[in-house]
Amino acid sequence: MMITDNTPKKVAILIDQKFEDAEFKIPYQALQQAGAQVVVLGSRMNDTYQGKQGKVSIKPDGTVTETRPDTFDAVIIPGGMAPDTMRNNPNAVQFVQKAMELNKLVAAVCHGPQVLIEGDLLQGKNATGFLSIRKDMTNAGANYVDEPLVVDGNLITSRQPGDLAIFTTAILTRLGLGIPDQALPDETDMTAQWWQLAEAWGGSSKLDIVNGLNTALAGERYGRKAFEYYAQKASDLELRSLLQEIIENKQHHIIMLENRLRDLQAFESIPEVATDAYAALQNWLQPSDSLSILRHALGDIQTGVVDAYNLRKQFTDPTSTVLFTQIEEELADYEQRLASLYHNRLGEQEATPAEPTTLAAVGG
Repeated sequence: MMITDNTPKKVAILIDQKFEDAEFKIPYQALQQAGAQVVVLGSRMNDTYQGKQGKVSIKPDGTVTETRPDTFDAVIIPGGMAPDTMRNNPNAVQFVQKAMELNKLVAAVCHGPQVLIEGDLLQGKNATGFLSIRKDMTNAGANYVDEPLVVDGNLITSRQPGDLAIFTTAILTRLGLGIPDQALPDETDMTAQWWQLAEAWGGSSKLDIVNGLNTALAGERYGRKAFEYYAQKASDLELRSLLQEIIENKQHHIIMLENRLRDLQAFESIPEVATDAYAALQNWLQPSDSLSILRHALGDIQTGVVDAYNLRKQFTDPTSTVLFTQIEEELADYEQRLASLYHNRLGEQEATPAEPTTLAAVGG
């Protein structure tokens, strides 16, 4: 149970242009609801800072140059493109370094740890961040942990928008803050309705999440039907076996997505993809044309990987984010396996000598 501290808390949120909107908005609104004094700090006083998604536009209350970190209880670094700019501002880096030195609570999410990297603040620390900066973090000496929330002393880190409700709850808890008429779950409870908390703090709405799940569901249904058609046409036994495996995997994804929609009480039974959507395939695909089947299957898988990757970054619902991440990772594995088989078959075709041309063959 959280012990509420009635001492007024002062929290700095560092921003620059193209910060990730939700990663600023959710901690900002939650802290204000909890009664904290939230101070937004930029690099230039008169600038208006725009969020990466265009949903937030804000002027800072001050700058990292004029403000002293010892006057704050916590410092938060949202992600987006802003941290890559902030890391080139020595005043921002020094501000965070001083806050860490003073044992202030320092919290960074997504690409926010780029500022920690620049300040040499990750050496020997357990930390996390967006997957694309994992190697940068480990090169900076961090023990990268792929979890929604990683706490090491006064350092709090999270990976992506889906972690934001957990990330923000961890900040509130450590500052001894509570929100009237709003119960905060234990930050380790992955069965909690975190999406509702995130929505209350300005994150994704239920409709946003449902639309994302239905987008993924439509893609996996389409993919399953396409791969069923490819498998029917494939004469290459190894290829057919791999295609059947992918079909089963896509069916598993469909069940997961449908179950999540049911959990949200938003599942609607809709017709499967119309068969005429595949009419174009029938115009070119021949039963023995393994390379053509492989290229089209590879293209479909690549589309699925990119779509799932984009979905995993969009929503402040950790449960749905886990589903999108699982789909992305599994499809990426099949992408590599299809690519390997395609390269093998292409090499075999190129190594096969052409049939000799004879006079008889051309009717001479």
